[in-house]
Amino acid sequence: MAKQVAENIQTVLRRLQEGDLLPVYLLTGEENYYIDVLSDFFENKVVDEVSRSFDQTVLYGRDVNMDSVVGMAKRYPVLGPRQLVLVKEAQDIRDWEPLMSYLDKPAPTTVLVFCYRHKKMDKRTRLFQQLKKTGEVFDYQRIYESQLPQWITDYVESSGYTILPGCALLLAESLGNNLSLIANELSKIFAVLGEKGAVTASVVERVTGISKEYNVFELQTAIGRRDVVKCNRIVNYFAANPKSNPIQMVLPTLYSYLVRLMIYIQLPDKSDAATALGVNPFFIKEYANAAGNFTLGKLASCIGYLNEADLRSKGIRNAGTVTDGEILKELVFKIIH
Repeated sequence: MAKQVAENIQTVLRRLQEGDLLPVYLLTGEENYYIDVLSDFFENKVVDEVSRSFDQTVLYGRDVNMDSVVGMAKRYPVLGPRQLVLVKEAQDIRDWEPLMSYLDKPAPTTVLVFCYRHKKMDKRTRLFQQLKKTGEVFDYQRIYESQLPQWITDYVESSGYTILPGCALLLAESLGNNLSLIANELSKIFAVLGEKGAVTASVVERVTGISKEYNVFELQTAIGRRDVVKCNRIVNYFAANPKSNPIQMVLPTLYSYLVRLMIYIQLPDKSDAATALGVNPFFIKEYANAAGNFTLGKLASCIGYLNEADLRSKGIRNAGTVTDGEILKELVFKIIH
């Protein structure tokens, strides 16, 4: 899924770059990253730099009504062969009805683009159907967190670099489901690497500050091995650096890991375990090894410990005298003993 999305956006950009432009575009969906990528393309590539002062208009939905937008779209370009009317935050426009008549006969020399964020336009409406008929609708939904490592791998490879699955997972777990943030951090890494190279844990740590040794990914690996020394070293680091490793980010990751481990143990056929767990096949050996160190009963208890730690970190059953670092230390001790 992540690969398909990454390929789709690249295909779209190539097609638009070739000049195959339609009269109107709607950029929408829950994933703002793709809206930003396409919006930046339209703003920087449709009208040449010399003509932009005359043939490019950028509007914001909260400042205009649709009558004004349509009026600008009907104008003729001054210097170039076409003009761009780009409407950002278009979801703030209240009345879209005046657009209907324009869509019946759009200006052939205008590219009209709407960036519709944060909420969905009703696909059953006549307006949405007419937008699809006259122009093109790009609707990008947020990808699942389990797809983030693959999305990162595809993004890195499409940019001409390489990355190991473990490093992609490190970035995914450290940065979360924020494609704009991930892309920004990767751009910094690419700048350091030059024209080509491998995105390694060392490079990631040097550029982003994400530790290759002291991160939640290494913690879950140490837990799977029941490596007491390494677990203690990592949780002590977390306790000393709570802003870099907040317990609110650590607990969900450990929960997902333990749930996947429970699923793995119960799989009757482990030949397709990667698909069942939603992870890269690279990590299946780790789950296989961890499965030998935990029983289902122990894992069920660990889930209970996690729930208790989550409540205490939120101030429930905690008078405020126990720090997040102490809660995490106690949790990991219970899991590995």
